Amino acid sequence: MAPRPARTLVLVLVVAALAGCGPSRSTGSDEMALTVTRDYGRTDFIALRHERVPPPGGLARIFQRYANTRDTQSLFVNGILAAQPAPQLEVHGGDRIWLDQHDAGVAAQVPAVVGSFPEPFLHGSDGKRLPVRVECDNPRAGACAAVADKLVKLGVVAGRSIVSRSAADETVRILVGPWKRLRGRDLASDSIDGGPRSSGVYARFDATGDRLAVLNPSGRVVRTLGAGAGLIAATREKDRQPVWFVTGTDDAGVASAARALDESVLGDHFALAISDDLPVAVPQP
Repeated sequence: MAPRPARTLVLVLVVAALAGCGPSRSTGSDEMALTVTRDYGRTDFIALRHERVPPPGGLARIFQRYANTRDTQSLFVNGILAAQPAPQLEVHGGDRIWLDQHDAGVAAQVPAVVGSFPEPFLHGSDGKRLPVRVECDNPRAGACAAVADKLVKLGVVAGRSIVSRSAADETVRILVGPWKRLRGRDLASDSIDGGPRSSGVYARFDATGDRLAVLNPSGRVVRTLGAGAGLIAATREKDRQPVWFVTGTDDAGVASAARALDESVLGDHFALAISDDLPVAVPQP
């Protein structure tokens, strides 16, 4: 299948509003969503929204039809890299299972992705919902309220606080603010600054935080974004739950990223940059 065309955020969100309903996100207690893609989500093979939860080993039989052993395979459950191979994976109702096949990149592994939103906020991990907290550089900023409001509309109860180096291992956190004001304030932000080998995120800000470099899987800079650029990305430290970032080069970029926090925009993206309200896939081809 051909790569999906880029879509403006404005068009996507207006169409959803005119339809009178939000994006499909519900799966029954005995259902899951199943996606198989290639090249970091660039090409879809299958996208099944309401699949019966398979018996043990069932996922492996499904994936065998699409597997290419020459490629690296990343298997995510609710946006979190699976700790077990498909034959051993226990699937729960509501889970979003995503297998992506791609050439090996500079990141040994990608521990978390944003393309399964609203997971892991909605159904959590291992069949258990997790506490969620929105941490903002400025709790009074519009972007902070926008992120929290979107979670509330999804039925997610989320606490709010300022950014801190949290020790809450079982809390899924979203850090909101310009990168220059998030940098150095959390272990996960240190990981992002370390590049894709450290975080699995193929984008990094310059020393000032005013420019955002978007990388290809080899780690080469393909595109550089300036004022008004946003980024939605996730990473995960060992033995902790994921940390998401709704950030950017400035306040305008953070606001753009907050608007893009939507299933129809984030779907099948490992991470997503925003430039002039247009989505920029991360990594770039």
